Amino acid sequence: MIRDEADAALAQAEFFDICDEQQRRLLAFAGDRRHFEPDAVIYQAGDTPQGAYVLISGTLKAKPAGKGANKPYAISEPGSVVSAMALILDKPRQVTFTAVTDCDMLFVPRQAFLKLVQQSPDLAQRAVERIERDLGSYLGAIELIGRRMRANET
Repeated sequence: MIRDEADAALAQAEFFDICDEQQRRLLAFAGDRRHFEPDAVIYQAGDTPQGAYVLISGTLKAKPAGKGANKPYAISEPGSVVSAMALILDKPRQVTFTAVTDCDMLFVPRQAFLKLVQQSPDLAQRAVERIERDLGSYLGAIELIGRRMRANET
């Protein structure tokens, strides 16, 4: 039952649409369902997460760190992936994630994801394409903001 719920959470998560059904089942098996009480810190800015979280239920607050950081924002859409890049990169994150309400989440370990990527060149290629697309969208949004800021200065 729990593995079925984990598989359903991964099937709902946009990032994991790069995986086929068997790969999602393997990640669901390797994953760990976790419950967080309100105000629990999922991870702190500066931490290096060992994988990604998929929101099953509840609401999270994401608070970017650093000077000039964006305002905090809420995440409540089931299937939202928290820190998908942590599946690939062993680097500190610049956002603190805190439970606003009771939250159930699926933790997907980086080690399990990387093992699948090593076993499947097709999955590796889809992961690269997804990251390139996501980075392109992110950089495009930053460029637009920069143009708006320059226009407001004149």
